[in-house]
Amino acid sequence: MNKSATSIKGLVIASTKNAAFNTINVERIAKTILNERKASLGNKAVLRDCIELYKDANSSLNKAVTNIKSHNYKRAKEDLIAAFDAPRICEDIFIKIKKAKSPIRDENI
Repeated sequence: MNKSATSIKGLVIASTKNAAFNTINVERIAKTILNERKASLGNKAVLRDCIELYKDANSSLNKAVTNIKSHNYKRAKEDLIAAFDAPRICEDIFIKIKKAKSPIRDENI
């Protein structure tokens, strides 16, 4: 457990910061795959969408931390919900458009 997480609020903040870090990591992995020459054009288009989803998720998570710190829990909840939809939406796009699982599926979950 994070040393600063001595309360539920602290735990939520630490967990949210960890999730934000993970979105940056998944975005980095998606960019690496995007830059590989062997990636198909279709995969590249969908990966670009996923990268944008993860950028938005990271922004939402950072806003959630700010809102938690200022006790605006309603807005923080909305930010968290928005951020946590990114992996599912990314995976759904791959399944719907490419009829295949996402190459970042393991990181998406």
